[in-house]
Amino acid sequence: MEDLKKTARNQRALLSQLLEKRILIIDGAMGTMIQQRQLTEAQFRGARFANHSHDLRGNNDLLTLTAPNVVAAIHNEYLEAGADIIETNTFNSTAVSQADYGLEEIVFEMNQDAARIASKAAATWTARTPDRPRFVAGVVGPTNRTLSISPDVNDASARDINFDSLRDAYVEQVKGLLSGGVDLLLVETIFDTLNAKAAIFAIQEVLDNSSEDIPVALSVTITDRSGRTLSGQTLDAFYVSVSHARPFSIGLNCALGASEMRPYLTELSRISEIYVSCHPNAGLPNSFGEYDETPQETSELLGDFAKSGFVNLVGGCCGTTPDHIREIAQAVDGLAPRALPHTEPLTRFAGLEVLTINSDSNFQMIGERTNVTGSARFERLIKAGDYTEAAQVALDQVNGGANIIDVNVDEGMLDSEQVMTRFLNLLATEPDIARVPIMIDSSKWSVLEAGLKCVQGKPIVNSLSLKEGEEDFLKKARLVQRYGAGMVVMAFDETGQADTIERKVEICQRAYHLLTQKADVDPTDIIFDTNILAVATGLEEHNDYAINFIESLRLIKEICPKVKLSGGISNLSFSFRGNNVVRESMHSAFLYHAIRAGLDMGIVNAGQLVVYEDISADLLERVEDIIFNRRIDATDRMVQFAETVKGQSTKRDQDLSWREAPVETRLSHSLVHGIVEFINDDTEEARQQYSRPLKVIEGPLMNGMKVVGDLFGAGKMFLPQVVKSARVMKKAVAYLQPFMEAEKDEMGTGVSWQGKVVMATVKGDVHDIGKNIVGVVLGCNNYEVVDLGVMVPCDKILETAINEKADIVGLSGLITPSLDEMVFVAKEMKRRDLSLPLLIGGATTSRQHTAVKVAPEYDASTVHVLDASRVVDVVATLLSATARSEFDATNRKTQAELREKYASRQAEPLMSFKDACANRQRFAWKATDVPTPSFLGTRVLERVAIDELAPYIDWTFFFTAWELKGRFPGILDHPSYGSAARELYDHAQQLLERICSEQSVQANGVYGFWPATSENEDLVLFNDVERSQELVRFQMLRQQQFIPGGRPNRSLVDYIAPRESGCDDYLGGFAVTAGLGVDELVHQFERDHDDYHAIMIKALADRLAEAFAEYLHAKVRQDWGYEKVDQLTPDDLIAEKYRGIRPAFGYPACPDHSQKTKLFELLDAKRLGINLTESCAMTPAASVSGLYLAHSEARYFNVSRIGHDQIKDYAARKKCPTTEVERWLAPNLAYDPAKVDLDR
Repeated sequence: MEDLKKTARNQRALLSQLLEKRILIIDGAMGTMIQQRQLTEAQFRGARFANHSHDLRGNNDLLTLTAPNVVAAIHNEYLEAGADIIETNTFNSTAVSQADYGLEEIVFEMNQDAARIASKAAATWTARTPDRPRFVAGVVGPTNRTLSISPDVNDASARDINFDSLRDAYVEQVKGLLSGGVDLLLVETIFDTLNAKAAIFAIQEVLDNSSEDIPVALSVTITDRSGRTLSGQTLDAFYVSVSHARPFSIGLNCALGASEMRPYLTELSRISEIYVSCHPNAGLPNSFGEYDETPQETSELLGDFAKSGFVNLVGGCCGTTPDHIREIAQAVDGLAPRALPHTEPLTRFAGLEVLTINSDSNFQMIGERTNVTGSARFERLIKAGDYTEAAQVALDQVNGGANIIDVNVDEGMLDSEQVMTRFLNLLATEPDIARVPIMIDSSKWSVLEAGLKCVQGKPIVNSLSLKEGEEDFLKKARLVQRYGAGMVVMAFDETGQADTIERKVEICQRAYHLLTQKADVDPTDIIFDTNILAVATGLEEHNDYAINFIESLRLIKEICPKVKLSGGISNLSFSFRGNNVVRESMHSAFLYHAIRAGLDMGIVNAGQLVVYEDISADLLERVEDIIFNRRIDATDRMVQFAETVKGQSTKRDQDLSWREAPVETRLSHSLVHGIVEFINDDTEEARQQYSRPLKVIEGPLMNGMKVVGDLFGAGKMFLPQVVKSARVMKKAVAYLQPFMEAEKDEMGTGVSWQGKVVMATVKGDVHDIGKNIVGVVLGCNNYEVVDLGVMVPCDKILETAINEKADIVGLSGLITPSLDEMVFVAKEMKRRDLSLPLLIGGATTSRQHTAVKVAPEYDASTVHVLDASRVVDVVATLLSATARSEFDATNRKTQAELREKYASRQAEPLMSFKDACANRQRFAWKATDVPTPSFLGTRVLERVAIDELAPYIDWTFFFTAWELKGRFPGILDHPSYGSAARELYDHAQQLLERICSEQSVQANGVYGFWPATSENEDLVLFNDVERSQELVRFQMLRQQQFIPGGRPNRSLVDYIAPRESGCDDYLGGFAVTAGLGVDELVHQFERDHDDYHAIMIKALADRLAEAFAEYLHAKVRQDWGYEKVDQLTPDDLIAEKYRGIRPAFGYPACPDHSQKTKLFELLDAKRLGINLTESCAMTPAASVSGLYLAHSEARYFNVSRIGHDQIKDYAARKKCPTTEVERWLAPNLAYDPAKVDLDR
């Protein structure tokens, strides 16, 4: 290894090789060690600078030249303590920082000598420990200037340095470090991402002119518990903003001690695809600015990081010493380094926060009003120099829903470069605006580049094109990439602008090839704009412009994978300028169709988009005639009609007898019966009668909800009705909220809640129907619920619980990996010394899992809640001063008994895996038993009509979601809750009819067939019918329990013919969703405080997804040739009266969720908007996937408990660590991994 380092300087390969084996140690603080020596002014000056004009004491970097023996000694102390990587003494060795000392001229020398001193020390120690080579990191500090923050309180756009000056300073520093022989470059203590981007730009510029392959490491500083950098970015936004550097590692250092740094390190370790480093301070400084954390305390914290799988490199920053490093090295010795995750590449941009655009994302609106050519107001403000008011235009766009802000200042009388710089500098200081990404828009490259030098996030350049040829295009694209931005590429080449489908596709395909093959641009950073051009101009050749744009979208998405598509929407309606009704209708209708064809984003006025469904039928017909060029006279008809366009509205009155009762009775009636029509009027009447709006809530509204709670508790109201009641309550409170806010300062407005519950679906899981129902039930019983939603990280759950002063924490999850996340949360609650009761719920949770896995990790009460009907009693008891102790003792006793039963069950013997394989199910294979499908490969079903799927819905499970038990349709006549079931069914039918007519929910699917064989315990798929080109391999699991009656130990491989049978078998696969569009409907309902329909649409979508799976399975059996069309009724299908099975990964017959990743790649499911989370939960949540097996004897079964002999074999076949397999299959393990000595 030493020879390789000396001869090839292949630092990257060496470091990677070491990091695969162990955690590497970075040294500690240079400044702390220098301060301990209490050097004098004379010692800092040395002979060379004895007569220098400035005071030099404290300029630690100067000691490289004036006291090199001191610096070398410190390096040696850290190397002796166990450091693998030492940092050069160059934190302030830039011309920018040294200008304070008047030493700008010696910066190259300082860096070169610092690198040489460190390299010499590292070489000496490498010679002593050749099995442990040492490395030198050339430190690049942040300087004492910032590009994103103004030094002038009176001018937010002012800066005390510009990008070019800082970049030049970094170029000089990097050249010196490389000349001195560093092994890697470390840009550390990053508090302003734009400073870091200047350093990255400089590094790449220098390396372009060097043959060195020097790894670049980045380390950011989170300044406080806000979780943001000093310049305001979140940690994930920082990660996205510097990803263009393709760093070797990324990490955290300085500002915080290890204890305070933990939540941010947890987040970074989860999002980073590269090595993660951590070198914290020795705690927080005391009142004297000193650090009191001992080496043992620091090392225990970093050792915990390592045990938690967070880190690849650890070390120390301010306050740490060789003693700290020695203890840290010992604490992590022998602990496994963090494994690098592999995630799907997604389009991500960033302002202060991240914008992720994936197949599930809504249409991204790019605000267009900050454009001097598109907004007269903005132009007037910019020309008048009123930049503060101009920024308000941007804020209005963000408040109006813009996800990205487009800024264009191209105007003949403006100095556009200067204006762009000043305006973007100002926006950077406005957090409400700067949180979204910026699109820098100009036809001049100099203006684009000026803008790129002002944005700390990951912006978008609008635009590049091939107009000036390939060389110019590639040169600018590489620079855009170097600045860390995405790029809009116009469908424009040397011969002009594309207006036909063929030209649009041809230019985009050519640009895609150039960017990805020659400029190494990540395709997720490419946005194609294929030119939205004006229609209805009177010129016949313009009539196809809209339809050509729409049709080109699908084709470009197919031939240019991972790109995004955009366009300037307002161009379309230019012919009708002055008639906003027509223009807005044209934009809305055009977007409606373009989005469905693949348009991801568009430049629009975010505050002025009419809803497609609200366009009158007459106007919509004429608009779509123009868009689709359906009539020769389309333009003339629109011109004539435009003058007559007027909005209309209708009103319907109701007169019911209960409306004559007093207002309190009316409010109670509305709450009990879930009636929303009159709630605002009645609430206002009550507000007029009561002294304060709060009294309305605490009086008649709470009294009405008490009636609801009593009826629910008595079994006289049922869950769907309770959720409807909650909708009414929310609307009433929302009406009163402004009045309560108005009197807040004078009187206070706190509602007297019985307690506060923080709830969340854990990270990696997207399912939340049950959690939402529990939240509604608790809210109806006067508990304040803080619902954090889905995919919630542990730190956010616990920080919210602490900050909100919660009384209880509730965790929910559906997929089995969520069980591990719940255990992790419990451990974290214990580590943070929390004592809040913990509630566990969700479809895959159980009393046993809670007792065996979760409760032992947490000292406070940990309770499994079966369903919403039990939650109120559980919460009330846990918060009762008198009943809590007895309940907790009973719960702990029950859990102890469950653990004993589990232990005894685990002790039940299993058959050896070898014997289980020998007892497989065997068949006498005959060619006639193996049907051949009608095609091979995949087929896609897009926008399957919801009304086609509806007959396949199994309504029984719809009612189960609402905790109404009983088979459909018998449940409609249930003696207790038949009435509630009928009402729920009627409302579901109405909602189903609505989504069918509006086409607001999209159902997409993909399925396919492949030649297959079973090979030992694997299902093997092939590219060819000869079965010579292996495509993918699914590893299967086999039952290991002793099965009575001489029955076989089953595995799914038993149902596919082995090669030696001589039969040519096939395997199918599928993925379907009925969840596209559901989130938008949920948001609509939630904005209207309508939990009832928000929950209903999710439950209905789940049923539609399962219905789609049955619908598709019927089609598959016909394509496979062993079932005739209409052979079975929908009821027969629901009862599974057919041949073949469709087992799903994560379910009993094949319980490993991680196998879904291979299935999704095989099907390319993401092209249809179906994706996987890191825990392999499918998104949208209303999705189903699995395999198709056609064997006539194929049956569903439960693999159940499996032994460590099978786990080892399975891990070897999957070619992954045993520990990883144990994590995915934790519920199935027949042993405790911590107590079994496995060869891992």
